[in-house]
Amino acid sequence: MELNTLIVGVYFLFLIAIGWMFRKFTSTTSDYFRGGGNMLWWMVGATAFMTQFSAWTFTGAAGKAFTDGFAVAIIFIANAFGYLMNYLYFAPKFRQLRVVTVIEAIRMRFGKVNEQVFTWSGMPNSLISAGIWLNGLAIIASGIFGFDMTTTIILTGLVVLVMSVTGGSWAVIASDFMQMVIIMAVTVTCAVVAVYHGGGVTNIIENFPTDSFITGGNLNYLSIFGIWAVFIFLKQFSINNNMLNSYRYLAAKDSNNARKAALLACILMSIGPVIWFMPSWFLAGQGVDLAAHYSEAGSKAADFAYLYFVEKYMPVGMVGLLIAAMFAATMSSMDSGLNRNSGIFVKNFYEIILRPQASEKELVLVSKISSTVFGLVIILVALFINSLKELSLFDTMMYVGALIGFPMTIPAFLGFFIRRTPDWAGWGTLVVGGIVSYFVGFVITADMVQNAFGLNELTSREWADLKVAVGLIAHMVFTGGFFLLSTLFYKPLAAHREKDVDKFFENLATPLVSESTEQKILDNKQRRMLGSLIAVAGIGVMAMFTLPNPLWGRMVFVFCGLIVFGVGLLLVKAVDDKLEQPVVAE
Repeated sequence: MELNTLIVGVYFLFLIAIGWMFRKFTSTTSDYFRGGGNMLWWMVGATAFMTQFSAWTFTGAAGKAFTDGFAVAIIFIANAFGYLMNYLYFAPKFRQLRVVTVIEAIRMRFGKVNEQVFTWSGMPNSLISAGIWLNGLAIIASGIFGFDMTTTIILTGLVVLVMSVTGGSWAVIASDFMQMVIIMAVTVTCAVVAVYHGGGVTNIIENFPTDSFITGGNLNYLSIFGIWAVFIFLKQFSINNNMLNSYRYLAAKDSNNARKAALLACILMSIGPVIWFMPSWFLAGQGVDLAAHYSEAGSKAADFAYLYFVEKYMPVGMVGLLIAAMFAATMSSMDSGLNRNSGIFVKNFYEIILRPQASEKELVLVSKISSTVFGLVIILVALFINSLKELSLFDTMMYVGALIGFPMTIPAFLGFFIRRTPDWAGWGTLVVGGIVSYFVGFVITADMVQNAFGLNELTSREWADLKVAVGLIAHMVFTGGFFLLSTLFYKPLAAHREKDVDKFFENLATPLVSESTEQKILDNKQRRMLGSLIAVAGIGVMAMFTLPNPLWGRMVFVFCGLIVFGVGLLLVKAVDDKLEQPVVAE
């Protein structure tokens, strides 16, 4: 216990150091919210990947892998498909929007009324998602440190809040890259150990307890799983490729770096599921009774699968390293959420409505205050989710995405391609989406679906999957249909609005190139600072060789540390020494 606490504490200090070192990069709201649009592809790609990655991956998703096998991996493969589309088309276009916040793009495309509608309607989705992430982190932390869930949520939430507010996007994105490297190194090692103990991948699959490793158990109708999988792909494609989620690439220094960032995220998300969920699949095949080990968790006991594996099968000290990485991963997701919400509030409400003449210094201060408020709200959301003992984290995340997040992406996606729409098409589509979500969430029941299609009684899993699919289908037909029908009512816009819309589509079509000497010097600074920090982190991981473990356990830390150190060394080696470094007064 004391060792794990020490490791987490050291890791926190390291993250604080990153925030302190990168503080000099932030002087304006553009710096605070998107790194001034000056970041290299590997930093942007890491944060794009990490925004879809949090402690939920090791709790709710790992629990789903424990009970239903490969099925959960479909969500992550669908994410990889979304990132592939980013690489092939969308990522450069997103960077070419040339905005500080995504809602500025909404204002250009749909006008000032929609700017305020999307500003306030988008916040519940991101706040609830962040609450789910924090709840997932608290499950792991409470299991390791022995605190009750309420105390853990409050304490971890406050730690995340402090880390998020102080650094701005430079510190957030820089730490995202380091966290990505460490998490991938740790999880690759865990997967290798799981394969070793399981006698190979084939044996793990064959020993999985349900009839089908691919679809999992508790299914009477295979077609329901197929419908769910198809619409999950469509949902993740839409979520990853619309204006509201273009924030991932606004920090890239140019169009080409945005495209490379998307490719990095695609590759990581493609290989990730097999690595992350191998321990859960192994434990399921061993017949481990997680409900007996974590009886206080009730129906959420499966969410402890990854923690159980690390505690039972990995060397001393690995639990501390994993929990540190999970803290950091959740921080990165919450950082992005807090940073994005704060940016939208400040740039699209405070500056536009309340204080049009506000200075950059005032706006940065308000940004930190608003981030603090949003952070406290997230803690309250996580506490509420924890009180819902019978609702799994996996199902919660699916419902939020299908019924709250997805309808908002429809105008933000279709408006990217369809120009001749009235401005009210934006907010009108959200109203229709809200009505559709209400009916799917609170009116339609399992009995209604069973009677309508003549089905036998659906299992709890089938209804959970089908409810998500029904929500997505309804939004595609009715919410998407409303937006398309609005084109029939199109009339020429006012002159100032036509100018904004022209600018929007002109920006989309104009590649952004950034190859000035000043930019190259900043590129070098990013490589040298972050490369040095990651190399030091790698040495720190290798130093865990000294912990009292058998030889194989000691070598695990050497292996992890070498991966991390190697990445840091490559970044330092990539520095162009030919560029002269100007002297900057402190």
